[in-house]
Amino acid sequence: MSAVKNIIFDLGGIFLNLNYQKTKDLFIEYGVPEFDDYFTQHHANSLFEDLEKGDISVDEFYSIFRKETNTNLTDEQIKTAWNGMLVSFSKERIDWLRKIKERYNIYLFSNTNQIHYDEIMFLYKRDVGETDFNELFIKPYYSHQMRLRKPYSDSFQHIIDEQKLIIEETLFIDDTIKNVESAKALGLQTIHLVAPITVLDLDL
Repeated sequence: MSAVKNIIFDLGGIFLNLNYQKTKDLFIEYGVPEFDDYFTQHHANSLFEDLEKGDISVDEFYSIFRKETNTNLTDEQIKTAWNGMLVSFSKERIDWLRKIKERYNIYLFSNTNQIHYDEIMFLYKRDVGETDFNELFIKPYYSHQMRLRKPYSDSFQHIIDEQKLIIEETLFIDDTIKNVESAKALGLQTIHLVAPITVLDLDL
């Protein structure tokens, strides 16, 4: 195994605490009992994939979601429920990351969307007290901006090629096994980080 020089981090479940059940519960409360058919940690239907790849706008997403669920939810209700899963940043883990970046080239790769992105930046300021989460990384990669999404191999390859990374010297850390398996298949070193284990427990 080659020595690690580069680390690509996931965001949700790594630095940002998530609660998927909260989003599911809110949508059930709003009259969408089958929300798991649309989105879970391990699955996204085509509507949510399109949102996370930036293939549709936020307004288009709201409109299509209402049509597919046969509801009259307002944009704000959909936004509130969809953002419900985003809980809080761990300041302790952000402090840990600042130390790690002194020793490794670090990047972020997150499946996200414009609705979540805006909320994530708000939560970072609220919980960490700083305004620029992105400055922690050589470059952050967000699926809706790069138009590519995990676990598809071309998304990892895009980062590898753009940053000219040596695959064997690059570590990928994620809390979703499908993403980890895809990265491993490309030859990256990987860590599947499963709660209650956090980055604070890693020997890096």
